[in-house]
Amino acid sequence: MENFEGIIEFVSVAESHGFSSAAKQLGCSTSHVSRQILKLEKRLGCALFARTTRLVSLTSTGLNYYHQCKELVTGLQQANEQINTQQLKLVGTLRVSAAGTFAEQQVAPALMEFALLHPELSIDIDFNSKKVNFVEDGIDFAIRYGKLEGSGLIARKLLAHPMMAVASQSYLSKYGIPKGPNDLKRHSCIVSNNDHWLFEHQGEQQNIRVQGRWKSNNAHAVVNACEQGLGIAYMPEHNFLQAVEHGRLVPILQTFWRTDSHSWVVYQNRRFLPMRARLAIDHLLAHFSK
Repeated sequence: MENFEGIIEFVSVAESHGFSSAAKQLGCSTSHVSRQILKLEKRLGCALFARTTRLVSLTSTGLNYYHQCKELVTGLQQANEQINTQQLKLVGTLRVSAAGTFAEQQVAPALMEFALLHPELSIDIDFNSKKVNFVEDGIDFAIRYGKLEGSGLIARKLLAHPMMAVASQSYLSKYGIPKGPNDLKRHSCIVSNNDHWLFEHQGEQQNIRVQGRWKSNNAHAVVNACEQGLGIAYMPEHNFLQAVEHGRLVPILQTFWRTDSHSWVVYQNRRFLPMRARLAIDHLLAHFSK
């Protein structure tokens, strides 16, 4: 049985590119991971990693060994997870990174439902839009909005979010109603996360750089500033529905709104995704499919 000792640590170091990050992933000390790797290399009679002060990388022998070992580890994980699925008893902590009104008002309640289904599972949601390192930060998955850059991560669509441009009646009465996106260059615009607003009309996109007196990365603050007459706002429509319904804000530029914006659940290689994360993602996908 000692021939299997250190295999899990080896695969974890190979995928996380570091001993400390592997230790965080496995929930053990860095010294334990280092000892297991040294024992494994001693048994095999070869170096599996090339170590520098800043980087840990696989040797050519280590790379070949990794391709064989990852199948063994995957099989073991799947066997364990199959039993967990049958028992439907999730434990530990599910860590989620999320940001925005949609995450606060829709994703969080859906995860509360999931928590009620699994009483021994803890859920930790970090409402932060910063880029996360899934291994080092211990994040199981993230909720993100908009266009995703190529990162090698897996992204699954949760929900479409059509855009909406609005302003208060007092602002429009004073400064006029813009007829097209180019007119926004002469208006005060309320900037949220991006000062480049993308519009679409008859299959053609228009990228307009805007500016104004108010800027905030908080959707509630943007809506409030818009209601106070500080300018024109452009965000996913769910942020404005209540204000529009009660007449506090007026939709404008309707024929130019984008309809291809989405929220995503983003995570690493699904083959090494913990069961708690897999089931939580499935729960979210099923919830928003309705």
